[in-house]
Amino acid sequence: MPGGRLTQQERQRIATGLADGLAYAEIARQLDRPTSTVTREVMRNGGPTGYRADMAHRATERRAHRRRQPAPRGPEASPQEHGRDPDAVRDFGETFTTVLMGQGLPKMMARVLTCLTLSDTGSLTASELVQRLQVSPASVSKAIAYLENQGLVRREQDARRRERYVVDDDVWYQSMIASARGTAQLVEIAREGVGVLRPGTPAAVRLENIARFLDFVSESIARAAEQAREILHSNATVASGSSEDA
Repeated sequence: MPGGRLTQQERQRIATGLADGLAYAEIARQLDRPTSTVTREVMRNGGPTGYRADMAHRATERRAHRRRQPAPRGPEASPQEHGRDPDAVRDFGETFTTVLMGQGLPKMMARVLTCLTLSDTGSLTASELVQRLQVSPASVSKAIAYLENQGLVRREQDARRRERYVVDDDVWYQSMIASARGTAQLVEIAREGVGVLRPGTPAAVRLENIARFLDFVSESIARAAEQAREILHSNATVASGSSEDA
């Protein structure tokens, strides 16, 4: 039943498929489900290495139960802008956070970055982050310090002299450039190792091949980021189709 919710048996088959190294598309084909449904299910529940069928099923049950509860009073009870579905926004935020964690961000840092990214202004104060995430000011402060060090957020003061944390259009460009620089450092150290291990020896050849590969990747990332940078500043409207709730 492609239009219904995933069953516990289907989730077990997803877990088995992941353990067997199958691609999302192949797992989806076996279940007669859209690939996007399987992708969202996995990324929302631990990612490809952390997915557990029983835990995913319980998490979905909790989400469904939460939706049936009366709307909470407080900061999270405010209506969504632009007629958005608050449950869909919350679920997407969880999925986005999981994907960021899969890229190496610690959980709290991923939650803060998600919160900033999904806000229309792209900027929030510390108190706003505390209210939206329901965490301590210390947790927000630590997360912001980490993200700022990674070049993923910046600080600015608004008209009321309050400090705001900002995710601007260049954050992802700067992140890609930082990644390219880090890869370039690996190239340098690998080539240094070639001299230490003596060119032509098996270990030196291995390091040289690694250096050549990473050098190509680093240059490609930097070049692609520079060429695509203007996309981050465009105001193009992207038409989104309906998505199935897993």
